[in-house]
Amino acid sequence: MAYTTINKSTAHFNTKLYTGNGSTNNITGVGFQPDWLWIKSRGATENHVLYDAIRGVTKQLYSNTTGAESTNATALTAFASDGFNLATTNANTNANSANFVSWNWKANGQGSSNTDGTINSTYTSANTTAGFSIVKWTGNGSAGATVGHGLGSAPKVVITKRIDGGTNNWVVGHSGIGFTELIYLNSANAKSTDSGAWNNTAPSPSVFTVGSNNESNGNGYEFISYCFAEKTGYSKFGNYIGNGNANGPFIYTGFRPTWVMIKETSGSGAWRIFDSKRGQGGDNIGGNYKNALMADVTSVEESGANNNIIDALSNGFKLRYSYNDTNGDGGSYIYMAIGQSLVGSNDIPCTAR
Repeated sequence: MAYTTINKSTAHFNTKLYTGNGSTNNITGVGFQPDWLWIKSRGATENHVLYDAIRGVTKQLYSNTTGAESTNATALTAFASDGFNLATTNANTNANSANFVSWNWKANGQGSSNTDGTINSTYTSANTTAGFSIVKWTGNGSAGATVGHGLGSAPKVVITKRIDGGTNNWVVGHSGIGFTELIYLNSANAKSTDSGAWNNTAPSPSVFTVGSNNESNGNGYEFISYCFAEKTGYSKFGNYIGNGNANGPFIYTGFRPTWVMIKETSGSGAWRIFDSKRGQGGDNIGGNYKNALMADVTSVEESGANNNIIDALSNGFKLRYSYNDTNGDGGSYIYMAIGQSLVGSNDIPCTAR
């Protein structure tokens, strides 16, 4: 079992379910002020809406589209000390009587400028304890340019989106495929050759590198990047090969996952998201995580027996269904996992909730 210095994972990441009311709706129980907030309607075909503390409460992005940042002053109104505040009727965030899931990450508020790279970021908001940062910066169109991420350890995952106009993909760099290749968060497509996104260079403990691609470093364009470094007993970002049967591969993380996102990289497949708050069941410690939502489409969460896909264990997760998006025979997959080790610093049991 992995030891961790994060004795309460929900102080840094938490899934919060809530019901919309079509009016003022103050969501509490997150446990901290979220700096990156991702909301999805569970029962309606609506966009995934993403907010962060750097861009502000009125600025929204959709993970399932190539669209630029849009302004909405009547949806999210505040990042609160224990959650977030919503206003008025909004199908994406607060439709009356609709069920929603929110995934919440803690960074460091609005942050400050960072001069570690050849491109100075406008703002870098970094939670070095949990290995998560948000970076806003302006591209220079120069291959090999670097941007400071503020984490002090090399990110395994960098998700970047141009925000100031045009239609541009969400560009994902992931250690499971290497930064010589890329994959798009808004697309079911398989991985592809870097094509100038990361300049074929893995991140360092201080910076990530970009190429000359307009989607990752267009000259004069504004970008937002979400960066993830691994922390023992809390987060793991890797890859695996599927075997195409119900006794699927076991993925060791060193902790019980409470949030997992999986993407096939060898073929077409949705970005499937599972968490410990929706549709959980089973007899083991974690239970079967059901009812996947898909980051690249507006679909409602899945239901039914075929969606008992992840068996969450105390030290990882196991694939329990033959499904091409998560466990096709011989398929290649990447994943992001966040959760809680049972044993913290000085052999003290962790507090997951």
